Amino acid sequence: MPGKRPIAAPIAAPIASEAPLEASLLERLTHNQNYPIASLYVIATPIGNLADMTLRGLECLRRVDAVAAEDTRSAKRLLVEYGISKPCFAAHRHNERAAAAEIIARLAQGQRVAYISDAGTPAISDPGAKLVEAVIAAGMRVVPIPGTSAVTCALSASGLGDGPFYFVGFLPARRAQARAIAVSLASMQAQLVFYEAPHRVLQTVTLFADVFGTARRLVLARELTKIFEEIVHLTLGDAHTWLLADANRQRGEFVLIVEGAPPGQDPLLQALPILVRLLEKLPLSEAVTLAAEVTHAPRNELYAHALKIRADEPDNTGL
Repeated sequence: MPGKRPIAAPIAAPIASEAPLEASLLERLTHNQNYPIASLYVIATPIGNLADMTLRGLECLRRVDAVAAEDTRSAKRLLVEYGISKPCFAAHRHNERAAAAEIIARLAQGQRVAYISDAGTPAISDPGAKLVEAVIAAGMRVVPIPGTSAVTCALSASGLGDGPFYFVGFLPARRAQARAIAVSLASMQAQLVFYEAPHRVLQTVTLFADVFGTARRLVLARELTKIFEEIVHLTLGDAHTWLLADANRQRGEFVLIVEGAPPGQDPLLQALPILVRLLEKLPLSEAVTLAAEVTHAPRNELYAHALKIRADEPDNTGL
């Protein structure tokens, strides 16, 4: 999940007449659960609203011997909020090999170890995949504990239908790489799901409008589950203006869902991935001519896209 997890209050205050969740309910629902030893528990945690933690996840955190965490400081704060005290050790992108070795050593001793990322479901555009791979390679058990994920959260409120979706995550920082990925997805009919940071969202929606066209629908989900949650439905052509209209609209972490390409493909959309590959091997004019001949897409439009692709190729960062 993009960004850190702030300790946020629930979006709506509890109704006064409602009784708080009793410990007996937690015990009743979890006491017959199986928590095998010598297992790595991959636990989803809230992406902003502490009330989104699952009962099973809480019980699992209570039962494990140690917690491996992307950030031990945020993990300890989270555990304190739930009244849990466990030893924590770091397991992030920069120490995954060493962390995997420690996890495997603990599992070999029969311990239960939890892994949590900063927010959301681990290994989904977050660290954790290499840890899981190493534990599996060592012949040990991995137990997923499901919960909040920004991807499914945004999709459930997208209104773009129940068809397939393709999760991309964050685009590369380099403009040429980001454009190349967008171009490769231009003809895909599945919904396209991206994560984006506040300082890049404006440039990203501009790129999408340029590559996918201004008519496609966009769902812009900002600060999901947090106090200032906002889910907006608009077209790619309107997104740039909407973001500029209020500086607050560019704050927070974003999930962007772009409508898939319509049936009956535009030849240009089909031609763009081919053009990108040709530009890797041929001079610009020759690549454009060949792409136009093969796909029957308009040469002038291919030429315009080729110029933008080449303009992004120097060592420029950002989108």
